[in-house]
Amino acid sequence: MLLPLKLVCKSSKIRRDGTSLIFIQYCYNSDKRTLLSTEIAIPPAYWKRSRITANLPKDYGNYEELNKRLKTLLRLVEDVISHALQEKIIDVLTFVKSTFKPDLNPESLSPKAQETANKQPETNLDFYFQIDDYIKCKTNKVTPGMLRVYKNMKDHLQAFQDYRKAVITFDSLDFNFYEGLVDFLTFDYIQRRRKSVTNGLKTATVGKTIKQLRIFIRDRVRRKIIPPIDLSDFKILNEESDAIYLSWKEINQIYNTDLTDYPSLLPYRDLFVLGCLTGLRFSDFSNIKPEDIRKGMLHKKQEKSDHWVVIPLMDAANEILINRFKKVIPLVNNPDFNVNIKEIGRLAGISEAIKFSYKKGNKDIEVTKPKYGWITSHTCRRSFCTNEFMARTPVELIMKISGHKSLQDFYRYIRISPEEAGKKIKEIWENRANIGIPLLN
Repeated sequence: MLLPLKLVCKSSKIRRDGTSLIFIQYCYNSDKRTLLSTEIAIPPAYWKRSRITANLPKDYGNYEELNKRLKTLLRLVEDVISHALQEKIIDVLTFVKSTFKPDLNPESLSPKAQETANKQPETNLDFYFQIDDYIKCKTNKVTPGMLRVYKNMKDHLQAFQDYRKAVITFDSLDFNFYEGLVDFLTFDYIQRRRKSVTNGLKTATVGKTIKQLRIFIRDRVRRKIIPPIDLSDFKILNEESDAIYLSWKEINQIYNTDLTDYPSLLPYRDLFVLGCLTGLRFSDFSNIKPEDIRKGMLHKKQEKSDHWVVIPLMDAANEILINRFKKVIPLVNNPDFNVNIKEIGRLAGISEAIKFSYKKGNKDIEVTKPKYGWITSHTCRRSFCTNEFMARTPVELIMKISGHKSLQDFYRYIRISPEEAGKKIKEIWENRANIGIPLLN
């Protein structure tokens, strides 16, 4: 059977006479399904592998005839679904539920289909209703962090709507809309939760909004809620992110910093170091369970990629997990973590002045801070990847943990300074000096 149908007889729904109805379960998609009664009932003990067993007492009927009847009803449901698809009925599930009866005559489908089609409710094409529905569909399928990304996209679009004093509809999405949105987000958008008024977003942040808008529109098109929209002119702005990594020496400084006078910072410090030793995202290393730790290895299903990784635990990681945390990770949120780890970096003396630049429109904005001021939860993961790369761990092994899909993405991710790159090349040359490369004349 090509259609998503199966026979079920639920032992949890036993009637007073000791029988349970047999249903045809129709799964329209992962979120929408229904049960269609066959009006055949048997004790659930005589139901196995989607069939009535041969030892069914005769009081309930002949098992062979009943199984043949069930097959006939399955084919009838297939006919109903196929007819709904052929008639291009929008709400197939509702049509099947209202149409199927065990005594249905297949020849009566055509007028029934027309009657149901005429009753189809109009799809709500309000732009923000559809964004909310999109977010709802993604709930429990993506991380809380990704849900915040979707909500930020919605916030940016609503702010643009207020700014231009014109309601956004799906018909609005042309090149003029795109150009106006990019200009607004770059120069006029007022950032939330700032102590002073700050206008405009970084180019990379604007690019993220455009990217998520495109993904949202493609989703609505795939679900046949809206007709296809040409988004080829909606270019995703991008720039290489400026971010630091900490060397093993600096991580060791943090690990050994005396925090006797700052006991509240201890769990943040230990959790940060643990992140640097495992290469996991914050959502993963802050959510390690006791059962994830087995025989000196960390078995973790990554929340974002949904892939399992197995990470050998260094001595320091074991010390933190087993002796300090007792296999129970303290409950911390990302914003508090980022604030506290900066303070720990300051106490550890990670204070080298670091200057980064980012684009806002066609301008390069430069910002200089002590190195500890740039530390975030993502520094853990970036430090792990960069340090392992510098130690010549095979890239494909690092990517097994980091989850990068391509070498191009991985090499954009690691961070080494020009000085460090020069030193590594010099080491390589020195190590191969015995090959006897001739001097060039």
